[in-house]
Parts: sequence; structure tokens; C-alpha cells
Amino acid sequence: MNTTPIHLAQSEAEVFLFPQMASRHGLIAGATGTGKTVTLQVLAESFSARGVPVFLADVKGDLAGISQPGGQSPKVKERVAQLRLDSYTPAGCPVIFWDVFGEQGHPVRTTISEFGPLLLARLLQLNDTQAGVLNLIFKIADESGLLLLDLKDLRALAQYAGENARQFTTQYGNISAASIGAIQRNLLVLEEQGADKYFGEPALNLDDLLQTDSNGRGIVNLLAADKLLQSPRLYATLLLWMLSELFERLPEAGDLPQPKLVFFFDEAHLLFNEAPPALLEKIEQVVRLIRSKGVGVYFVTQNPRDVPDNVLGQLGNRVQHALRAFTPRDQKAVIAAAETFRPNPKFRTADAIKELAVGEALVSCLEENGQPAIVQRAWIVPPRSQIGPITPEQRRQLMQSSIVAGAYDTAIDRESAYERLAAVQSPAAAPAPPPGKSGSPGPIFSGGTPAAPRSRPAGRQPDSFVTMAAKSAVRSVSSSIGRQIANQVMRGVLGSIFGGGRRR
Repeated sequence: MNTTPIHLAQSEAEVFLFPQMASRHGLIAGATGTGKTVTLQVLAESFSARGVPVFLADVKGDLAGISQPGGQSPKVKERVAQLRLDSYTPAGCPVIFWDVFGEQGHPVRTTISEFGPLLLARLLQLNDTQAGVLNLIFKIADESGLLLLDLKDLRALAQYAGENARQFTTQYGNISAASIGAIQRNLLVLEEQGADKYFGEPALNLDDLLQTDSNGRGIVNLLAADKLLQSPRLYATLLLWMLSELFERLPEAGDLPQPKLVFFFDEAHLLFNEAPPALLEKIEQVVRLIRSKGVGVYFVTQNPRDVPDNVLGQLGNRVQHALRAFTPRDQKAVIAAAETFRPNPKFRTADAIKELAVGEALVSCLEENGQPAIVQRAWIVPPRSQIGPITPEQRRQLMQSSIVAGAYDTAIDRESAYERLAAVQSPAAAPAPPPGKSGSPGPIFSGGTPAAPRSRPAGRQPDSFVTMAAKSAVRSVSSSIGRQIANQVMRGVLGSIFGGGRRR
């Protein structure tokens, strides 16, 4: 374990980020073209060199060069000479490429059940009434043993619930045709945006994000997001789901000499745009509490005002690149950003923010005692890895030699809600179900034993039906005592936040 301070920037003196303070979160902000991506790359490769895995999204397609040694660019050579970095040596990082669409990396998938109704409602842009009906659909699936794995499962169950709404009214509440129609229409839009490739199996095992290579370097998990960013709500909700799942899975760690994982949330404003107050409150809770699990979260955005104050107040490590003040609103933003720093008597922070050159930044990291350091106007050190993209052949070779090669590349479609409902609608194609339980709303809820799951390649194993039943119990607990027990035993804090099932 290498816990030496990270040399992040340099002015008259070196500016360091202390690894033991890295899980106190951070912010990288600045206008387009001011150097945020290079700062992100420097931090990512520095964490990797110290054995800390990293997750980041490549929103512009130019971060893949982190996998190759750099130092050949004339600008890099100039900066090395300018800062007198005698110990500079080019070096690449071990990388795993990920891609929701499976084109530029290994596929990233999760199941509808694990994603949960709250995040799905936001993804579908449902109002409160429609979100309530979506929750009822999840409850029906849970209590009847129907697996919701992909979008066709959810569409099939929504259709079944709508067609048999009168049978569910007494037990579950009203299911209006208008709400079912809205859910189905929005599911179609989501599928056209490519989300059908995200929901399914084999689902991502988040432990695969926490790997090191044979030399003890942390793996840099690089999510190809240039295409994904065309669906900004899917991008933001996907990253929020990953963050919440990491919180669930990791044990309490307390103060560590360095993080277990550093998570970079690029284009962070997309996370907070049009988010309802309840979700903003839960995001704040996640950011505040995940530090105790050893995860550092770094938001990357154009302006600090893109991040709500309650979240911004938890970001102890700040790198502020230039902001342009062309309008009165911009001028207010500059002043607000300047006031968040511990002032330096050598310059006026608000003026410096407007004067910064490309690659220059105002930097304030937490000192070893946890106190914010006096802000420094400094040059970000050049990355040791390549700046810019790599060739398709280089990417292909790295994917083939990846430690997760073959684990996620082939989709699995096992029996789930869609197949069960299709069998009910076509009884000639399926054996007659056993007699239904007393009070069952319809034939699919007959209490029959689902088929055993088919075999699958290496990766995260699917939940057993016993585990799915346990998840069902968690989400269907209705009394306050039951909710407390479920929260403590099964889901911790986030079970009541995002409503998805927990993997075992």
C-alpha cells in the first residue's frame, strides 16, 4: 500500500492531496476547455498507482489513453520542464472498459428488480400517481414470485396488471388504465434510447470494480459514456444506482489510510437536474454516509452552483479551473465559488478564477488534520499516461485480456415474468398450473414452483428464488416494526431509499 501524498499541482510550492483525506470527497469545476479532464486523469492515475481502484465515465471518448504510457506530447514536455519535475516517468494504468451498449467495453447490466421502483420512476419521468402504480406492480411481482429481469418482464406484468386491475383493487389499491398507459409509453421511449441493453443478465457484480492487478495497482474502470450521454437521465440514474449499490455492499470501514474506491461523477449537473426534493435528500445521505464505507466521490462539473449546497458542503477537496463571467449571473457564480475557499492573502480569489489559464487552477485540499488548506493558485501536474483516445485495435486487445473477459459479454435470458405470463395466456403451450392459493387474484398467482434457472457463465450468479422471496419480503413489509427490521438486517440505510433488491 502506497500512502504517499498525491502531487496534484505546483505553484511556488507543491500542492498535495493526502490519501487518508481522499474519501472526504471532492469537486473539479471549471468552464469547458479549461483542463478538468486532465485534472481528473491525473487524480485517477495517482490513485491507481497507490493501489486504489477507480471508476470514471469517459463522456468525451478521450480518457482511454490512461491505459497507455504518455509523456510524448510537446505540451506535456513543456509542462514537465516548466515545473521541473525531475522524477517524471511515463506510465499507463490497468484498465477495464465498460459500455452499456457493449460496443466499446464489456456490457454493464442490472435487473429491473435490483434497480428498484424509485430510480425507475425517475428514469421514466413518472408523476406521483404513476410512480405509485409502478410500486404496486413491483409489489405484485414480489408477492407472486415473478422475476423482473428486463424491460419485457416489466411490460408484460404492467399489461397483465392493467387488464386485471379489478382483481387487484382490494389487495393493492387502484390501478388506473391511464397510469398503466403512461408507464408503457415511457418504457417504449426508454427502450428506444437503448436501455433494453442495460436491463438484463448477467448483472454487473460490483466487486469487479474493486480489483487490483498483479503489481498491486488499482484497476481503472472506464465507462464509455459518449453515446450514453445522449440519454442524460439514463446516464445519471445509472451512476447513482452504482453509488447506492456500493454503499449497500461495502462494510463499514471508518477512517482508512486511503480509499477502497474513488468514484468520479462527470457531468454531475445531470444528477441533480429536475430531481424531486425527496431524491435530492437521499442523494445527500448517500454522499454523506458512503465515506464511512471507504468510497471517495468526486463530482466533475462546469460550475459549483450545479451541485446543491447540502452536497457541495461535503466536498472537502476542491480544484477550481477558470470560470468566465460574461453576464451578471456568471459574476455572481464566480463570487459564490470564491467564497467557498479558505482565502489566500497573496491574491483575491474571485479575480483569480477569471484569470486562470488552461491547466491552471485554484486548489484547496484537506490537510492531514482535516482542515481545508489555504487556496493555492497552481499548475496541475501533467499526467504520466497518454492524453487522448486509443486506437480500436488497442481497445480490442485490452478487452480480450481483461480479468472479466467472457463474464458479461453474452446475455442470458432465463425464465422470468414474461415467460410465466406468456404461458398463462397460452395454456396449450404450458402444463396446467396446480390449484391456486386461497384468495389469489388470478391464475398466474397459483403458487406453482418456478423453473430452476439455467446455467450461466462466470460473473455474478443470479439470485435464488429463496433470495428473491426474501427481497420480496423486504419491499412488502408494511408495518413500521417490519420496516425497521428489514432496514437493519437486509438493506441498511439505502433499502428504504431506492427500493431495489439486494444481492447476496
